[in-house]
Amino acid sequence: MGRPWSALSRHGRAVVVTGASGGVGRATALAFAARGDRVALLARGREGLAAAADEVQRAGGEALVVPVDMSDAKAVDDAAQKVADTFGGIDVWVNNAFTGVFASFTDITPDEFRRVTEVTYLGYVFGTRAALRHMLPRDRGTVVQVGSALAYRGIPLQSAYCGAKHAIQGFNESLRCELLHAGSGVRTTMVQLPAVNTPQFDWVLSRMPGRARPVAPVYQPEVAARAIVHAAAHGRRREYWVGGSTVATLLANAVAPGLLDRYLARNAFEAQQDGAAGGAVGNLWSPADGPHGRDFGAHGRFDEESLPGSSQEWLSRNRGRAGAALLAGAGALTARAVWRRGRPSP
Repeated sequence: MGRPWSALSRHGRAVVVTGASGGVGRATALAFAARGDRVALLARGREGLAAAADEVQRAGGEALVVPVDMSDAKAVDDAAQKVADTFGGIDVWVNNAFTGVFASFTDITPDEFRRVTEVTYLGYVFGTRAALRHMLPRDRGTVVQVGSALAYRGIPLQSAYCGAKHAIQGFNESLRCELLHAGSGVRTTMVQLPAVNTPQFDWVLSRMPGRARPVAPVYQPEVAARAIVHAAAHGRRREYWVGGSTVATLLANAVAPGLLDRYLARNAFEAQQDGAAGGAVGNLWSPADGPHGRDFGAHGRFDEESLPGSSQEWLSRNRGRAGAALLAGAGALTARAVWRRGRPSP
Protein backbone atom coordinates (compact mmCIF):
# COMPACT_ATOMS: atom_id res chain seq x y z
CA MET A 1 0.00 0.00 0.00
CA GLY A 2 1.12 3.58 -0.56
CA ARG A 3 3.07 5.32 2.17
CA PRO A 4 1.75 8.49 3.83
CA TRP A 5 2.82 11.78 2.34
CA SER A 6 5.06 12.57 5.28
CA ALA A 7 7.22 9.59 4.36
CA LEU A 8 7.53 10.35 0.66
CA SER A 9 10.28 12.94 0.62
CA ARG A 10 12.19 15.30 2.85
CA HIS A 11 11.87 17.87 0.08
CA GLY A 12 8.09 17.87 -0.29
CA ARG A 13 5.90 15.86 -2.59
CA ALA A 14 6.41 15.84 -6.34
CA VAL A 15 3.16 17.28 -7.70
CA VAL A 16 2.01 17.81 -11.28
CA VAL A 17 -0.77 20.32 -12.00
CA THR A 18 -2.10 20.59 -15.55
CA GLY A 19 -3.71 23.81 -16.65
CA ALA A 20 -1.49 25.48 -14.06
CA SER A 21 -1.07 28.82 -15.82
CA GLY A 22 -4.38 30.28 -14.61
CA GLY A 23 -7.63 29.82 -12.74
CA VAL A 24 -8.15 26.79 -10.52
CA GLY A 25 -4.88 25.21 -11.69
CA ARG A 26 -2.93 28.32 -10.71
CA ALA A 27 -4.56 28.48 -7.26
CA THR A 28 -3.98 24.75 -6.76
CA ALA A 29 -0.31 24.99 -7.64
CA LEU A 30 0.10 27.77 -5.05
CA ALA A 31 -1.75 25.74 -2.42
CA PHE A 32 0.65 22.82 -2.90
CA ALA A 33 3.63 25.20 -2.88
CA ALA A 34 2.51 26.65 0.45
CA ARG A 35 2.95 23.15 1.89
CA GLY A 36 6.53 23.04 0.66
CA ASP A 37 5.87 20.76 -2.31
CA ARG A 38 7.71 20.64 -5.59
CA VAL A 39 5.23 21.60 -8.29
CA ALA A 40 5.47 20.88 -12.01
CA LEU A 41 3.38 23.42 -13.93
CA LEU A 42 1.92 22.07 -17.18
CA ALA A 43 0.02 24.30 -19.62
CA ARG A 44 0.31 25.97 -23.03
CA GLY A 45 0.52 29.61 -22.00
CA ARG A 46 4.11 30.67 -21.45
CA GLU A 47 3.29 34.05 -19.87
CA GLY A 48 0.98 32.42 -17.34
CA LEU A 49 3.44 29.62 -16.64
CA ALA A 50 6.30 32.03 -15.96
CA ALA A 51 4.17 34.07 -13.56
CA ALA A 52 2.87 30.92 -11.86
CA ALA A 53 6.40 29.62 -11.36
CA ASP A 54 7.41 32.87 -9.70
CA GLU A 55 4.42 32.70 -7.35
CA VAL A 56 5.11 29.05 -6.49
CA GLN A 57 8.68 29.87 -5.51
CA ARG A 58 7.60 32.87 -3.44
CA ALA A 59 5.03 30.65 -1.69
CA GLY A 60 7.75 28.27 -0.55
CA GLY A 61 7.64 25.59 -3.23
CA GLU A 62 9.93 24.51 -6.03
CA ALA A 63 8.64 25.12 -9.55
CA LEU A 64 9.25 23.24 -12.78
CA VAL A 65 7.73 24.77 -15.92
CA VAL A 66 6.78 22.30 -18.65
CA PRO A 67 4.93 23.84 -21.62
CA VAL A 68 2.67 21.18 -23.16
CA ASP A 69 -0.60 20.76 -25.05
CA MET A 70 -2.51 18.09 -23.13
CA SER A 71 -4.17 16.80 -26.31
CA ASP A 72 -0.77 15.51 -27.52
CA ALA A 73 -0.25 12.11 -25.88
CA LYS A 74 3.44 11.86 -26.78
CA ALA A 75 4.13 15.37 -25.47
CA VAL A 76 2.32 14.54 -22.21
CA ASP A 77 4.41 11.36 -21.79
CA ASP A 78 7.58 13.38 -22.38
CA ALA A 79 6.44 15.99 -19.86
CA ALA A 80 5.82 13.32 -17.22
CA GLN A 81 9.24 11.85 -17.85
CA LYS A 82 10.85 15.27 -17.43
CA VAL A 83 9.05 15.71 -14.10
CA ALA A 84 10.08 12.24 -12.89
CA ASP A 85 13.70 12.82 -13.93
CA THR A 86 13.80 16.21 -12.18
CA PHE A 87 11.87 15.36 -9.00
CA GLY A 88 12.77 11.68 -8.71
CA GLY A 89 9.19 10.50 -9.26
CA ILE A 90 5.59 11.72 -9.24
CA ASP A 91 3.51 11.56 -6.05
CA VAL A 92 0.43 13.54 -7.12
CA TRP A 93 -0.97 14.29 -10.56
CA VAL A 94 -3.82 16.81 -10.83
CA ASN A 95 -5.72 16.81 -14.13
CA ASN A 96 -7.27 20.24 -14.57
CA ALA A 97 -6.54 21.56 -18.10
CA PHE A 98 -9.56 22.25 -20.28
CA THR A 99 -11.01 24.44 -22.97
CA GLY A 100 -14.54 25.10 -24.17
CA VAL A 101 -16.93 26.76 -26.59
CA PHE A 102 -19.72 28.97 -25.26
CA ALA A 103 -22.47 28.52 -27.84
CA SER A 104 -25.52 26.51 -28.77
CA PHE A 105 -24.65 23.02 -30.01
CA THR A 106 -25.70 23.77 -33.59
CA ASP A 107 -23.32 26.76 -33.66
CA ILE A 108 -20.26 24.67 -32.75
CA THR A 109 -18.29 23.27 -35.70
CA PRO A 110 -17.15 19.61 -35.74
CA ASP A 111 -13.51 20.69 -35.48
CA GLU A 112 -14.28 22.86 -32.46
CA PHE A 113 -16.18 20.07 -30.72
CA ARG A 114 -13.33 17.67 -31.43
CA ARG A 115 -10.79 20.12 -30.05
CA VAL A 116 -12.70 20.57 -26.78
CA THR A 117 -12.97 16.79 -26.43
CA GLU A 118 -9.29 16.24 -27.14
CA VAL A 119 -8.11 18.79 -24.58
CA THR A 120 -10.74 18.44 -21.86
CA TYR A 121 -11.39 14.68 -21.97
CA LEU A 122 -8.46 13.04 -23.73
CA GLY A 123 -6.09 15.41 -21.94
CA TYR A 124 -7.22 13.79 -18.69
CA VAL A 125 -6.85 10.33 -20.20
CA PHE A 126 -3.34 11.05 -21.49
CA GLY A 127 -2.36 12.72 -18.21
CA THR A 128 -3.61 9.79 -16.18
CA ARG A 129 -1.79 7.27 -18.38
CA ALA A 130 1.44 9.25 -18.04
CA ALA A 131 1.03 9.47 -14.26
CA LEU A 132 0.30 5.76 -13.87
CA ARG A 133 3.38 4.86 -15.88
CA HIS A 134 5.44 6.33 -13.04
CA MET A 135 3.16 5.56 -10.07
CA LEU A 136 2.28 1.90 -10.66
CA PRO A 137 5.87 0.55 -10.48
CA ARG A 138 6.28 2.36 -7.13
CA ASP A 139 2.80 1.24 -5.96
CA ARG A 140 1.93 4.68 -4.66
CA GLY A 141 0.60 8.01 -5.81
CA THR A 142 -2.68 9.81 -6.29
CA VAL A 143 -4.39 11.09 -9.43
CA VAL A 144 -6.93 13.86 -8.83
CA GLN A 145 -9.44 14.50 -11.60
CA VAL A 146 -10.82 18.04 -11.33
CA GLY A 147 -14.45 17.74 -12.32
CA SER A 148 -17.58 19.81 -12.03
CA ALA A 149 -21.22 19.58 -11.17
CA LEU A 150 -21.49 19.48 -14.98
CA ALA A 151 -19.96 16.00 -14.92
CA TYR A 152 -23.42 14.84 -13.85
CA ARG A 153 -25.71 17.63 -15.04
CA GLY A 154 -25.43 19.07 -18.54
CA ILE A 155 -26.46 22.69 -19.08
CA PRO A 156 -27.19 24.68 -22.24
CA LEU A 157 -24.43 26.57 -24.10
CA GLN A 158 -21.70 24.21 -22.83
CA SER A 159 -22.45 20.94 -24.64
CA ALA A 160 -18.84 20.16 -25.59
CA TYR A 161 -17.51 20.87 -22.10
CA CYS A 162 -20.35 18.99 -20.37
CA GLY A 163 -19.85 16.01 -22.67
CA ALA A 164 -16.15 15.91 -21.83
CA LYS A 165 -16.79 16.16 -18.07
CA HIS A 166 -19.35 13.34 -18.26
CA ALA A 167 -16.77 11.24 -20.10
CA ILE A 168 -14.14 11.93 -17.44
CA GLN A 169 -16.56 10.79 -14.76
CA GLY A 170 -17.17 7.44 -16.48
CA PHE A 171 -13.51 6.91 -17.31
CA ASN A 172 -12.42 7.64 -13.76
CA GLU A 173 -14.96 5.22 -12.27
CA SER A 174 -13.69 2.44 -14.55
CA LEU A 175 -10.08 3.14 -13.63
CA ARG A 176 -10.89 3.26 -9.92
CA CYS A 177 -12.50 -0.18 -10.11
CA GLU A 178 -9.47 -1.59 -11.92
CA LEU A 179 -7.06 -0.19 -9.32
CA LEU A 180 -9.17 -1.63 -6.50
CA HIS A 181 -9.32 -5.01 -8.24
CA ALA A 182 -5.53 -5.04 -8.54
CA GLY A 183 -5.07 -4.09 -4.88
CA SER A 184 -2.93 -1.17 -6.04
CA GLY A 185 -1.54 1.45 -3.71
CA VAL A 186 -2.22 4.07 -6.41
CA ARG A 187 -5.41 6.07 -5.87
CA THR A 188 -7.68 8.07 -8.13
CA THR A 189 -10.32 10.47 -6.91
CA MET A 190 -12.48 13.22 -8.40
CA VAL A 191 -13.39 16.68 -7.14
CA GLN A 192 -16.67 18.11 -8.45
CA LEU A 193 -16.56 21.92 -8.43
CA PRO A 194 -19.21 24.65 -8.47
CA ALA A 195 -19.02 27.85 -10.53
CA VAL A 196 -15.60 29.41 -9.89
CA ASN A 197 -14.25 32.92 -10.46
CA THR A 198 -11.56 32.19 -13.06
CA PRO A 199 -10.36 33.96 -16.23
CA GLN A 200 -11.96 31.26 -18.41
CA PHE A 201 -15.02 33.43 -18.94
CA ASP A 202 -12.87 36.05 -20.65
CA TRP A 203 -10.94 33.65 -22.87
CA VAL A 204 -13.52 30.97 -23.76
CA LEU A 205 -14.57 30.97 -27.43
CA SER A 206 -18.06 32.49 -27.42
CA ARG A 207 -20.79 33.04 -30.00
CA MET A 208 -23.35 34.49 -27.60
CA PRO A 209 -24.51 38.13 -27.63
CA GLY A 210 -23.56 38.65 -23.97
CA ARG A 211 -20.25 38.10 -22.20
CA ALA A 212 -19.87 34.65 -20.66
CA ARG A 213 -20.22 34.43 -16.89
CA PRO A 214 -20.60 31.66 -14.29
CA VAL A 215 -24.01 30.78 -12.87
CA ALA A 216 -24.26 32.19 -9.34
CA PRO A 217 -23.28 31.48 -6.63
CA VAL A 218 -19.63 31.88 -7.59
CA TYR A 219 -16.69 30.71 -5.46
CA GLN A 220 -13.10 31.90 -5.40
CA PRO A 221 -10.53 29.50 -6.93
CA GLU A 222 -8.86 29.07 -3.53
CA VAL A 223 -11.96 27.18 -2.34
CA ALA A 224 -11.45 24.69 -5.16
CA ALA A 225 -7.71 24.53 -4.48
CA ARG A 226 -8.20 23.59 -0.82
CA ALA A 227 -10.50 20.75 -1.82
CA ILE A 228 -8.06 19.47 -4.46
CA VAL A 229 -5.10 19.50 -2.07
CA HIS A 230 -7.21 17.68 0.52
CA ALA A 231 -8.34 15.10 -2.06
CA ALA A 232 -4.72 14.47 -3.04
CA ALA A 233 -3.96 13.57 0.59
CA HIS A 234 -7.10 11.45 0.97
CA GLY A 235 -7.34 9.62 -2.33
CA ARG A 236 -9.18 6.61 -0.93
CA ARG A 237 -12.41 8.56 -1.12
CA ARG A 238 -13.94 8.25 -4.58
CA GLU A 239 -15.33 11.77 -4.89
CA TYR A 240 -15.60 15.19 -3.29
CA TRP A 241 -18.41 17.70 -3.85
CA VAL A 242 -17.46 21.35 -3.36
CA GLY A 243 -20.01 24.07 -2.67
CA GLY A 244 -23.64 23.99 -1.66
CA SER A 245 -24.70 24.69 -5.26
CA THR A 246 -22.94 21.53 -6.42
CA VAL A 247 -24.74 19.45 -3.82
CA ALA A 248 -28.10 21.03 -4.65
CA THR A 249 -27.61 20.55 -8.40
CA LEU A 250 -26.55 16.92 -8.17
CA LEU A 251 -29.31 16.00 -5.74
CA ALA A 252 -31.96 17.76 -7.85
CA ASN A 253 -30.67 16.01 -10.95
CA ALA A 254 -30.88 12.63 -9.21
CA VAL A 255 -34.43 13.21 -7.96
CA ALA A 256 -36.10 15.22 -10.72
CA PRO A 257 -33.90 15.55 -13.82
CA GLY A 258 -36.85 16.37 -16.09
CA LEU A 259 -37.89 19.32 -13.96
CA LEU A 260 -34.29 20.50 -13.89
CA ASP A 261 -34.21 20.32 -17.72
CA ARG A 262 -37.13 22.72 -17.88
CA TYR A 263 -35.71 25.02 -15.22
CA LEU A 264 -32.38 25.30 -17.06
CA ALA A 265 -34.13 25.81 -20.39
CA ARG A 266 -35.94 28.82 -18.91
CA ASN A 267 -33.12 30.32 -16.85
CA ALA A 268 -29.64 29.11 -17.79
CA PHE A 269 -29.25 31.12 -21.01
CA GLU A 270 -29.55 34.48 -19.27
CA ALA A 271 -27.76 33.27 -16.14
CA GLN A 272 -24.61 32.55 -18.18
CA GLN A 273 -24.38 35.99 -19.81
CA ASP A 274 -24.04 39.55 -18.60
CA GLY A 275 -24.98 42.83 -20.22
CA ALA A 276 -21.66 43.49 -21.95
CA ALA A 277 -21.07 42.50 -25.57
CA GLY A 278 -19.88 38.92 -26.01
CA GLY A 279 -18.18 37.09 -28.85
CA ALA A 280 -14.73 36.47 -27.33
CA VAL A 281 -12.17 34.95 -29.72
CA GLY A 282 -11.14 32.39 -27.11
CA ASN A 283 -8.15 30.15 -26.41
CA LEU A 284 -9.39 27.05 -28.23
CA TRP A 285 -6.56 26.86 -30.72
CA SER A 286 -3.87 28.95 -29.04
CA PRO A 287 -3.39 30.12 -25.44
CA ALA A 288 -4.60 33.57 -24.46
CA ASP A 289 -1.45 33.89 -22.36
CA GLY A 290 0.90 32.89 -25.16
CA PRO A 291 3.95 34.83 -26.38
CA HIS A 292 1.84 37.80 -27.48
CA GLY A 293 -0.69 37.54 -24.65
CA ARG A 294 -0.58 38.35 -20.97
CA ASP A 295 -0.77 36.62 -17.63
CA PHE A 296 -4.38 36.30 -16.42
CA GLY A 297 -3.68 34.94 -12.93
CA ALA A 298 -6.01 32.79 -10.87
CA HIS A 299 -9.00 35.12 -10.51
CA GLY A 300 -11.55 36.27 -13.04
CA ARG A 301 -13.57 39.48 -13.04
CA PHE A 302 -16.09 38.33 -10.41
CA ASP A 303 -14.19 39.04 -7.19
CA GLU A 304 -16.90 41.29 -5.76
CA GLU A 305 -19.55 38.57 -5.82
CA SER A 306 -17.38 35.50 -5.22
CA LEU A 307 -17.46 33.55 -1.97
CA PRO A 308 -14.10 32.98 -0.23
CA GLY A 309 -15.26 29.86 1.59
CA SER A 310 -17.89 27.15 1.71
CA SER A 311 -19.25 25.50 4.83
CA GLN A 312 -20.23 22.51 2.69
CA GLU A 313 -16.66 22.21 1.38
CA TRP A 314 -15.33 22.31 4.97
CA LEU A 315 -17.79 19.62 6.01
CA SER A 316 -16.79 17.53 3.01
CA ARG A 317 -13.12 17.74 3.98
CA ASN A 318 -13.83 17.20 7.68
CA ARG A 319 -16.78 14.85 7.69
CA GLY A 320 -15.09 12.60 10.25
CA ARG A 321 -14.69 15.43 12.75
CA ALA A 322 -18.15 16.78 11.93
CA GLY A 323 -19.67 13.34 12.48
CA ALA A 324 -17.83 12.92 15.77
CA ALA A 325 -19.04 16.34 16.90
CA LEU A 326 -22.63 15.47 16.02
CA LEU A 327 -22.35 12.15 17.87
CA ALA A 328 -20.82 13.86 20.90
CA GLY A 329 -23.58 16.45 20.86
CA ALA A 330 -26.26 13.79 20.57
CA GLY A 331 -24.63 11.85 23.41
CA ALA A 332 -24.55 14.91 25.61
CA LEU A 333 -28.22 15.64 24.93
CA THR A 334 -29.13 12.03 25.66
CA ALA A 335 -27.17 12.03 28.92
CA ARG A 336 -28.79 15.29 29.97
CA ALA A 337 -32.23 13.90 29.17
CA VAL A 338 -31.51 10.75 31.23
CA TRP A 339 -30.20 12.85 34.15
CA ARG A 340 -33.29 15.06 34.06
CA ARG A 341 -35.60 12.04 34.07
CA GLY A 342 -33.71 10.61 37.06
CA ARG A 343 -33.98 13.76 39.19
CA PRO A 344 -36.47 13.61 42.06
CA SER A 345 -39.60 15.69 41.64
CA PRO A 346 -39.58 18.97 43.63
